Amino acid sequence: MARKVTDKCINCGSCESVCPVNAISEKDGKRFVDASLCVDCGACQGACPVDAIEEA
Repeated sequence: MARKVTDKCINCGSCESVCPVNAISEKDGKRFVDASLCVDCGACQGACPVDAIEEA
């Protein structure tokens, strides 16, 4: 199951820099996870300073 970025996102980019498969990118001032690329490793969730990432 992929991860998703919630509305708590502050667009800091911490999650994107730790994603091993480059599944996170920015759109309209927020980050989002491309579910087709996500390998559900959880690295992004651990890197998020505001707990804005959760299981989809």
